[in-house]
Amino acid sequence: MGLGVQHYGHSTIVLPSLFILILTPFVILLLVYLLFLSNFGLVRGFSLRSCYLFEYSVDCTQNQLTQVPTDIPPSVTSINLSNNNISMIQLLNFTHFPNLTKLDLNQNSISNIGKRTFSQLISLKWLILSNNTLLKLEDNVFDGLPKLTELRVNFNQIDWVAPNAFRSLNSLTLLDLSNNRLCTIAQLRLAIRHMPQLRKLMIRNNGITTLRSQDLTNTSTSLYALDVAENPLIKFEVTTAAFSNLKRLIIGYRTVKSNLSWTVQNNTLMGRVDSLDISGVELASIDEWRKLFTTFHSSLVILQINSMQSRLSALINISCSMPKLTSLQIRKTKHFSIKSNIFQMCKNVRKIQLEENNIKQIENGSFAFLHYLKEVSLSNNRLPSVPVATRNLHRLQNLMLSFNQITKLGCQDFSGLTNLKELDLHGNHIAALSNCSFVALLHLEVLKLQENSISELGTAFQNSLPNLKVLYINVNKLTVIPKNAFTGLRSLIKLSLATNQIKTLEEGCFSGLTSLIELQLHENSLKKEVFYNAPFKYLINLRKLNMQKNHIKYGDSSALKEPPFINLSRLETLIFSVQHSTGRAFFPSNFLQGLTNLLDFYCNNIQLLNLTDDFYTHTPHLISLDFGANDLGDLSPNLFTPIPNLTQLRVTSTNLHSLDFLINANLTNLKILLARKNRFSVISEDIIKSLPNLTSFDVKGNSFTCDCDNSWFVQWIVNNKQTQVAGAQKFTCNYPLESKGSRLLDFNVQSCLVDVGFFFFISSSSLIIVSLVASFTYHFSRFQLTYAYYIFLAWMFDSKNRQKRAACQYDAFVSYNAKDEAWVYRELVPHLEQEQGWKLCLHHRDFLPGKLIVENITDAIYGSRKTICVISRRYLQSEWCSKEMQLASFRLFDEREDVLILVFLEDIPASHLSPYYRMKRLLKGRSYLSWARAADNPQLFWEKLRQALRSTNTAEEDRLRLTVNQMHGDSVNLND
Repeated sequence: MGLGVQHYGHSTIVLPSLFILILTPFVILLLVYLLFLSNFGLVRGFSLRSCYLFEYSVDCTQNQLTQVPTDIPPSVTSINLSNNNISMIQLLNFTHFPNLTKLDLNQNSISNIGKRTFSQLISLKWLILSNNTLLKLEDNVFDGLPKLTELRVNFNQIDWVAPNAFRSLNSLTLLDLSNNRLCTIAQLRLAIRHMPQLRKLMIRNNGITTLRSQDLTNTSTSLYALDVAENPLIKFEVTTAAFSNLKRLIIGYRTVKSNLSWTVQNNTLMGRVDSLDISGVELASIDEWRKLFTTFHSSLVILQINSMQSRLSALINISCSMPKLTSLQIRKTKHFSIKSNIFQMCKNVRKIQLEENNIKQIENGSFAFLHYLKEVSLSNNRLPSVPVATRNLHRLQNLMLSFNQITKLGCQDFSGLTNLKELDLHGNHIAALSNCSFVALLHLEVLKLQENSISELGTAFQNSLPNLKVLYINVNKLTVIPKNAFTGLRSLIKLSLATNQIKTLEEGCFSGLTSLIELQLHENSLKKEVFYNAPFKYLINLRKLNMQKNHIKYGDSSALKEPPFINLSRLETLIFSVQHSTGRAFFPSNFLQGLTNLLDFYCNNIQLLNLTDDFYTHTPHLISLDFGANDLGDLSPNLFTPIPNLTQLRVTSTNLHSLDFLINANLTNLKILLARKNRFSVISEDIIKSLPNLTSFDVKGNSFTCDCDNSWFVQWIVNNKQTQVAGAQKFTCNYPLESKGSRLLDFNVQSCLVDVGFFFFISSSSLIIVSLVASFTYHFSRFQLTYAYYIFLAWMFDSKNRQKRAACQYDAFVSYNAKDEAWVYRELVPHLEQEQGWKLCLHHRDFLPGKLIVENITDAIYGSRKTICVISRRYLQSEWCSKEMQLASFRLFDEREDVLILVFLEDIPASHLSPYYRMKRLLKGRSYLSWARAADNPQLFWEKLRQALRSTNTAEEDRLRLTVNQMHGDSVNLND
């Protein structure tokens, strides 16, 4: 690393072996330093540019990506790239995901799949290519997917499938080619033979007009389900065993309204089909329908005949004559009226679905023939009341009457339904509950009354429904929950009273609900006074309580005489977010008293101003905490002392000025920290090191400082792998002003990486190495050094006795490229003019305006004692710098005076100087100074340059130089 006199093409005074000896220790130190930088920091973290990682799943949805990201870690098992703008995928995109089992590319613009694109995904099981613009599936396009079980390429524009497209998919069980442009089933004939495990084939909504089994295969397959609905089918023909294992067939909703030709050569060829959807199918006659149903006579269990416009009664009778039919679905049928004898042939039917049929009336006894009926769905019709036809169905377990026009309930509406377990009445116009409506429903477990107009509960639940487990009365008009309102519901587990207008919870309103686990009271008009009646004291087994979006507010932190949740010792989740109240809010210091088993607490967006340090004393097991969207400003680390098990903390939009509270909060178990949209700008190393188990860190929406205070944070984001920093690639700088708007990760942190201990090590090591080098130098090269000393004395003698000449205007003219001006003004000028007192000529400062530039250069060179050429690669390529070098060299050869000083800013090999012949010739006979080699000892560089400038022709000039130096406080020894 020496910066003494160097020569191109000539040996120096110091031997090459000695130079290597000096250089080697410094190289070792440099390597140690680089190793130190590479291991900077102990805590690990990372960030993906366009994706979010949760455990082993990567979500890159809706990021307007045009290509597959390259920073996804190879250990992931699932990648979701749906809803982007990717147009092409190729092998390079998926070469390092050996554990990937699911790849979702849905809703992109993929029109081309490169050869062997997926061949490295040896563990892939699910591949989704839906909603793209694929036109063809080429041979071996899915090569290398031995474990793939599900492939979806629906909603593309595929009109051609190559024979070997699915060649390697030996494990495939589901293939979805729906909503493409296939015209014949024969296009899949060769492809299907490569998939011996295929169970589900979906080719709905293509252009297939004829479906013949022989076009697919002549042998038996493993097909379990076949969906060819919404095709313009005019012919269905089965003459081979291709569908011998088929159990579900969907053939309905044809796009072409014409008679379908149905031919099955032998009923055994489809003798295992137990689920059939022929919705919207039209046949020429009733005899054709009988022929169709004969095919499935001994196997059919589930039948869907939706959107049928004619012969419906006849179809019901024919289908119900099949002995195994247990489920019948008739939906979206116009002018459908239910007569008393319409289901007389359906004696074995257990489930009947009659939704969306515009039914206004049902004749009494319509279901009397259905002796085994367990489920009736009449939802989305126009029934004005509960039909009498549904009474006395003793085996009925589920009755769905949602979204009709029922206005009231009578005492006999559900009589005889002794085994009913679920009753759905939501979405009607019921205004009040009858006290006797549910009395007979002794086995009812689920009751849905939401989205009605109920304003009073009365005594409907006081002495009935002993086995009810779930009750929904949300989205009604309740204002008061009276005392003993639910005393008859001793088995109730979940109660929803949300989205009403409840203002009052009377004392004992929840008495009897000793089994209740979840209570929903959100979106009501409750105030803090509601707690005065201790409404929750009977809910001894409650696990979850939702009270968000009410009007509960406290004006100070004073302790309450009777904490509201004192009896809820088993409560695990309390949701108290978004309280609609004016002014600042507080929490009483003992607000959570009694909640000894609380795990999750949400109190975000309640205008909270402050929390006392002992607020969480009563909740030692808390693991999830959210008090975001409040105005807390700064938090005390003592606040978290009672909750050391916290694993998730959300402090989003809380006006935090710093995260320093985490340093002493002892949250060693914290895994997820969400701190978006706050006011801190620096994240220190101590903050991250205080969270050793952190896996997800979200600080988006903050204004970061791009200076050395954040250098460790930047390094931590880029280099480490434990914690995901969400959206780090989009973090921007707000300070200093010159960096405002730039990316935080673009900040150059190298100049900030200072370790005092490390540099003490460098200093002491350097001292030892210098001592060793000095000893070796003296031992092996003392004669060369002595010889150099006498040569130097001779040069000094010659310099002092040169012919005198008139004094020049400047000590030196500085020739440099404009792009190196920063070094000249930052380093050269301060050292030579300000410290050593030389007078320099700089073209930007001292050239006369209006004068030809060539004349300015000539006057500057001949008006200065010396010319300093500041040489870089840019200098060598500059035309004007070349002219300055030529003029200076002419003066050198003409006057034969030592007027030229060469300063190299960078190491330039001799081979690179060949285009610059004059420069190379000069260097063969002249010494030069190298700034690039002066990093370890810049003072030696400036001393050498001072000596070069100091050489004059007269003793008078030397004495004048000495006087000037002494005036500047620089003691000079003329014999140096």
